[in-house]
Amino acid sequence: MPGMNLPGNFFLIGLMGAGKTTIGRALARLTNKSFYDADHEIEARTGVRVPVIFEIEGELGFRAREVETIRALTDLQGIVLATGGGAVLDPENRARLCQNGCVIYLRASVEELYQRTRQDKNRPLLQTADPRAKLEALYIERDPIYRDMADMVVDTSRQGVNQLAQQILNDLSQHHANRPR
Repeated sequence: MPGMNLPGNFFLIGLMGAGKTTIGRALARLTNKSFYDADHEIEARTGVRVPVIFEIEGELGFRAREVETIRALTDLQGIVLATGGGAVLDPENRARLCQNGCVIYLRASVEELYQRTRQDKNRPLLQTADPRAKLEALYIERDPIYRDMADMVVDTSRQGVNQLAQQILNDLSQHHANRPR
């Protein structure tokens, strides 16, 4: 299969519900890379779930842990990393992601994101009276940052996971083939 052993790291960014973890796993399988999910790594390091960290330490405490985790993960080679949606808010994270791999922005409409996340109690930022309005505000705040960082933007609204992973792989193969040597 073309592109199976593409060099480098692939970092997935985007809002919660965009498909970073699901598509990341599929992309890692297709490229024979190790898959990491930043939130799961934070949970493994702390021994507690993300909502508990938010509850005890607040968003600032969580973001500090996120910076440490992304620092460690971006030092690895041959990985696919699904970042947390807010990881891009930190300038160090943005720099490390852009310098250490290919950044792929997984994008979906606010309505699609809402449909995917509305039943999920593990989304601390959505535990609010109006989660759809919160998603809208996050989208408005973060979409320009995601676009600015991205080497590639992929709309995840319309296709299944395997088709999306294959599309990303094809785009990465093209991108890699067309790079100046």
